[in-house]
Amino acid sequence: MTDQITEPGEIPEPETPAGPGYTRYDCTDRDDRAAIDTAAAAARRALDAGQPIVLPTDTVYGIGADAYNADAVQRLQDAKGRGREKPPPVLISDPHFVKALAVDVPDAAMSLVEALWPGALTIVCKASDHLRMDLGETNGTVGLRVPDHELTRELLRQTGPLAVSSANKTGRPSALTCDDAIEQLGTSVAVFLDGGELTGTEGKPSTLVDFTLKETGQILRRGAISLETLQQYLPDVEDLVVDEPEAEEAPAYTVQKLRARHTLQPPLLESAEPAEAIDGGAGTRTLRPAQGPRTKPTDPCVNTCSSC
Repeated sequence: MTDQITEPGEIPEPETPAGPGYTRYDCTDRDDRAAIDTAAAAARRALDAGQPIVLPTDTVYGIGADAYNADAVQRLQDAKGRGREKPPPVLISDPHFVKALAVDVPDAAMSLVEALWPGALTIVCKASDHLRMDLGETNGTVGLRVPDHELTRELLRQTGPLAVSSANKTGRPSALTCDDAIEQLGTSVAVFLDGGELTGTEGKPSTLVDFTLKETGQILRRGAISLETLQQYLPDVEDLVVDEPEAEEAPAYTVQKLRARHTLQPPLLESAEPAEAIDGGAGTRTLRPAQGPRTKPTDPCVNTCSSC
């Protein structure tokens, strides 16, 4: 910085403070095409440069990055303060991307997404061997969702698939406003798309259904789409997340089994004791094994964070 020279008795002008290090775009008026186009162009430039952006979805605000750029995905994880053991799901603009990104997708899964997409449903499938995405420790799976938010889908049509997680620091509440996301993520994000306050699901994340072990699906996380709604399309779906007041009624998975089942789960401390309750205390959620014989758990397990 150049030194400022002043005459005796002269008061130097104050330095201009640095900007916030990010740019915020008002996208609340969907009829303002000029503003929307400007915001979308800025978001594309940031994504092309490998920088994360924040965007609204139908559930909570999400932090997104180019799903095909491993460095960009790592910046997303760094911004949230978490590692590769919890890979983000991928948002897509249209269901036809499922067959391009995943393999062995059962008909039941496609029927479900045809009925409930766009919407707050994430499906976990076996990732294609040709998938050129490094999302973290995925164990050969990929989570996919088409969000029910027109601005976000419009951006996805321009950018292609994006790795997106909830726009919050790990362990903190999900962001329902752009201000919430800025307060938590700040300069770790290049562009914030302000879509106003999100109230569609009252902060509930997407419901997570795994199709990697059973063609009829396994519910890994309850969310905005209810069990009753899922059962209309998947009458034999297996609910792995139940509300149990007493663990004696349904033996819980051990910590080791939890870690083995789902790479989307954060790392847990090694322990041989049963995980009586994920969050502790009465009325919390436990994971119950299915009745009768089942395949040894090796697929993703419940994702307890409030992700998109």
